[in-house]
Parts: sequence; C-alpha cells; structure tokens
Amino acid sequence: MIQKKIFLAFVVISTVSLLLHHGGHLESWSMEAFYLGCPVLCSPPSPCLEPKHTHVAFLKTHKTASSTMQNLLFRFAERHNLTVALPIQSCGHQFCYPRTFTSHFVHPHTLPPSIVTNHMRFSRAELRRLMPENTVYITILREPGLMFESLFSYYNQICQSFKRVPNCSLEAFLEEPLRYYRPKEKDAMYARNTLTFDLGGDKDRSAEDVGYSRAFVAEVEQAFTLVMIAEHFDESLVLLRHLLSWDLEDVLYLKLNMRTLSSKRSLSPDLSAKIREWNALDARLYDHFNASLWRQIAAIGPACVAREVRLLRKHQDQLVRNCFGRRMPLMRSASQIKNKDLRPWQPNAKVDIVGYDLPANLSQVTSSQAQENCLKLIMPEVQYTQLLLHSQSLLYRRNFQQRTPQRPQTPKQSVRSVLPRRPQAASPQGPGSGPGSTSTSTLRPAGGTQARGAKPGQGSSPTQAL
Repeated sequence: MIQKKIFLAFVVISTVSLLLHHGGHLESWSMEAFYLGCPVLCSPPSPCLEPKHTHVAFLKTHKTASSTMQNLLFRFAERHNLTVALPIQSCGHQFCYPRTFTSHFVHPHTLPPSIVTNHMRFSRAELRRLMPENTVYITILREPGLMFESLFSYYNQICQSFKRVPNCSLEAFLEEPLRYYRPKEKDAMYARNTLTFDLGGDKDRSAEDVGYSRAFVAEVEQAFTLVMIAEHFDESLVLLRHLLSWDLEDVLYLKLNMRTLSSKRSLSPDLSAKIREWNALDARLYDHFNASLWRQIAAIGPACVAREVRLLRKHQDQLVRNCFGRRMPLMRSASQIKNKDLRPWQPNAKVDIVGYDLPANLSQVTSSQAQENCLKLIMPEVQYTQLLLHSQSLLYRRNFQQRTPQRPQTPKQSVRSVLPRRPQAASPQGPGSGPGSTSTSTLRPAGGTQARGAKPGQGSSPTQAL
C-alpha cells in the first residue's frame, strides 16, 4: 500500500514537472488545469498523445460564421499536406448549390480527399461515398432571428421573395410572408428555413408537423458528431479541438466576410418572434443543438472551457501581432481593398462587406513564408478556393506524370529524308494551318497565385456576413 502511494506521488510530481518544463505560454494553463482536473491542453512543444484526426467533413451553412471556419480548415489542410475536395469549375466555388450534393460535383484533381468544406446541400449518402469511413462530420448553426436578418440584408437583390418586398422592408415581409414568398422559384431557400434546406431537409414542411421536425432533428444528430453554434464560436472550437485532438494553433482564426455595423439592424422582440415563427424548423434545430452544445461543455467542465477560450483569444492576439505588427490588419469595405486576393465578394451595393488590407510595412515585420501564411489567414473564400484548386491540380499532374511509365524514345528520321523529292503544291490554308498547329494556352492563376475560376454570381455567392 505504501509503495502504491509512493508511486502515485511520483507520477503526480513527474506530471507537474513535465508541464512546467514545457512552460512558456502554457505554464499558467497547465498548473490551473492540473488543479481543476481539466484535460491537458495540446500545443507545441507538448502535443497531444492522440494523433490528430484529419478526415473532416464540414457542412458550410449560410450566414453562420462558416466562412471563418472554412478558412481555418483550409489552413489546417495546407499545414498537414491534406487534400481538400473542391468543386468542379462549372459549379463555381460551391458544390453546385442549391442542387443536392453528389460526388460528381467534386473536381477529379482533388480526389481522394481528407477534408470537404465548401457550400453544398447535404447528402449523407453521397458524402459517405466520397469520404473515408472514419470521417468526423461537423456543421454550424446560428440563432434564427440574427441569421434571417443577415439573409434578408445579404440576398435582398438576389432572392426574388425579398426583392419584391416594397422598400426592402423586413417588417413588411414578416407581416405577410406568403404574399412575397414563392417556394419553387430560384433562390427561395434563402427566404425560409435555410438551415433545414442546407441540411437536406424540407424547408416548406408545416410547422405543425411535429413528427417531421423531431425526426429531422434526430437525423441531423445521428449524422453530425459536433454541431457548432455561431454565438458561442470559441466554445465550439474548444469542443472541436478536443474531438479531433488538434493543437491550440490549429484553431486560431480571424473573422471573415462580415458586414459593416451600418449594414446591420437590431431586432425587436416582436420581430424576432415573427422570424422564429416563419422559420420554425430552423428554430427547433437551433434550440436543440444549442442545448446539446452546453451539455458537452458541462461534460468537459465549464471552468476548463472558459479558461481555454481565454487562452485561445490570447494566442489569437499574439498571432495578429506576429503577422501585422502589433495591430489588427486594416478593415475596409470591399470596394476600398485594392489587393484583389483579399477583396471579398459583395452581393450588391446596398450591403457593405468588409475585408482586410495588409499593412504597408508587412515585409519588414515577417519573412516571405510568414507573409504567405498571414495572407491566407485573411483570404476570402472564393480566392482561397481557387488557390487551393490550382495548387492541388499542379500536384495531381506531377504525381500522374510520375506514375505514368515513360516509353523509350527512338530516333525518327524526318519524312523529308526518307521520301523522294518531288514538287509540292502550295497549301491553300497557308503555313502552320494544319491540324497539328493548333495553339495552346497555359492556365495561369489570377494575380499570379490563383487558378482562373468561375466568377461568383447569383446562387454561388460567398456567405457568412454576420
């Protein structure tokens, strides 16, 4: 018995010593976590004991901070040399949304993938055909009132159900939604139960059909291991990090694709209630998975999660200082950003989307590789998708050439040296006009870094303007 106590004391002392040895930015966390019984935080130079999980399918929903999450996954994939499934060029930067996803929408140069994250309408069966068996499925939801206000603002010149409302009035729409809403017309999915539609459900099912809504919630719960909540984004990232055994550095981010404060409006309790009534299926989804998120937080320990959130934010501040010289990158409206690699797509002139501009002295602050990493941290969805497709296509072609056996080339005599000379008639088409003279062009990435892709337009707009 005495020997067992001595052994346990030795283990405790060794553990504390190890945590203090790694020290640095994690010393205070390690000691606090030890006394609180929190899970040990994974971050270099003391990484997780479990290997990182690298097969992830993230269903990118609309107006839910999903562009920020997508950027995080893109950067994780590049750091770990993982293949990201990307859309074929005819689909633009989304998987032919709003059509239901099929593996035929995936670019062949991005197969087989480890990660998928671009917009799609969810099909569990098709994704299971595409992704490895041990893939973790994740999505994100947002409070229906805030989300619908954002949808109405963002798509009021695209979605006909919004466009026909006098003076673009949200109040007028919610007063008589059926007067303006057409369930079968193009882009109608932005005008009612958008989350339900993105998740593959029936957006127009009656709110009184309680059996359908319960079955649909259960179906989503079975399909997704983690459902993040936009209002608790950092807490959701803590759960994600624990689920995937990722390091703290893997979940650092900057917010992307936001609206200016002047483009947002506050909602009265009455207006919020009308939005929830009109989007009853989305409201039930949100209420269920918001409660589920807090149950998962309780399982880890609210104090532990809160302390890890503080550490996450501290490291994000440090990342910003390292990248941009002790201050945030300059936030500007899309029309003011001269660097097209950083200019977010703007759906219409009435919605002011902001992005980031790099400081003029960035080259003096960081190395060239660090500059590239900092650039990707604030790169919008469309440009990053094109950049990844270009780089993965180059890698695919290089690997294909290495796999293809090269046939030995035997010297060939020219036709002129073999055939007897004879008078030749002049070609009526002129020199160089035969079938072998067809000219070719080289695909060049836009701005020197990106592959040429479909121009964003209606039905393929980048989202998540909060």
